[in-house]
Amino acid sequence: MQIMNAIGISASGMHAQGDRLRVISENIANADTAAAQPNEDPYRRKTVLFKNVMDKELGAATVRADKIGEDRSTPFRLKFMPDHPGADENGYVKLPNINTLIEVMDMREAQRSYEANLGMIEIARNMLGRTLDLLRG
Repeated sequence: MQIMNAIGISASGMHAQGDRLRVISENIANADTAAAQPNEDPYRRKTVLFKNVMDKELGAATVRADKIGEDRSTPFRLKFMPDHPGADENGYVKLPNINTLIEVMDMREAQRSYEANLGMIEIARNMLGRTLDLLRG
């Protein structure tokens, strides 16, 4: 039944956005985690890559979190903290390559996508209920 397929597709979208929110929360939690040693790299921002997967049971393409990668294109931030054990010879400490403003914007985008998928499930459920009411009727 096509309505059940719509529910399955939306559920996969919600699951993928849940994975994305988990990674974003990890990034925000580690935004100020400095390197422990002078030549050591701090936490590196993680990203989620999605991919379409053909669900044979549904007969439709669904979305899944494919891979959690690391952002290697954005440089680490440097902060002058000469007393920190991770400071280099110039007194700078490497901080993660995380911009919390970008993370919050990504979080809001994931939230809106999650809510849109939830809305689709509610609509499909209502349509299914109305169809059953007509058949009983």
